[in-house]
Amino acid sequence: MKFIASLILLVFFNLSLTESKAFAQAAVEVAPLTIGQTLKFKSRVLDEERVLNVYLPASYKKNGDQKFPVIYVLDGSIDEDFIHIVGLAQFGAFSWIKMLPESIVVGIANVDRKRDFTSPPTNDEDKNDFPTAGGSSKFIQSLDEEVQPLINKQFRTNGTETIIGQSLGGLLATEILFTSPQLFDNYVIVSPSLWWNGQALLNSKLAAFEEPVSVFIGVGKEGEVMERDAKQLSTKLESAKSDQLKVSFQFFPELDHGDTLHLAVYKAFEAIFSKTEREK
Repeated sequence: MKFIASLILLVFFNLSLTESKAFAQAAVEVAPLTIGQTLKFKSRVLDEERVLNVYLPASYKKNGDQKFPVIYVLDGSIDEDFIHIVGLAQFGAFSWIKMLPESIVVGIANVDRKRDFTSPPTNDEDKNDFPTAGGSSKFIQSLDEEVQPLINKQFRTNGTETIIGQSLGGLLATEILFTSPQLFDNYVIVSPSLWWNGQALLNSKLAAFEEPVSVFIGVGKEGEVMERDAKQLSTKLESAKSDQLKVSFQFFPELDHGDTLHLAVYKAFEAIFSKTEREK
């Protein structure tokens, strides 16, 4: 009897193994997993080829008349911040969360971030550490004259624009805010490198805010200088006492310079968008 039972088990095992092999050998269809598209253009201002990575929300193809806000991501290469910021934007736009509206996300891929995100250095230390530095004004000009017009021409945009920058990207976003605030409606400034050039930008004069602007500033446990400068930036903006300016600041003591960005952007979306979006 035991022999018959063992034989039945062996037959069953062999049949299962045969079915498993057959399943493993079955044809598998493989297709690329695509979350966006890449635009390449020759920048006249920067005299080089530039790359933009673009994510379109789910409703973009479903409704051919709907227009969308745009979120611009500095350090927006595929292997930098583009993909995980897209994830936050997609997650936050879910109907049961409704933290922010469905948005187009544009990642601005880097060529030389130390050049593009910095103003010309005047001290020897910065000159030695960043030999290619000093191209921020041209990069901002390219954003204004080339990148934004290209995106507005290629896609259905509604005129609401947000910029996200971290570290040197946060420095650049702050420079835009101080000098050309009208370029964006919302500024997400995370761990900004305001130490650059002896804090020259932080000590400079703010441009007038003639249109409504929302600013979120976030910093982690990143050392006395980074934490102090981020807080001083918040204080400086709040002291402007402009009805056109809304400022939010958050300190993330459990995070550091390497991992503050993701949570800070989530909190920025909450602070900038969620109230008006949930009221709809």
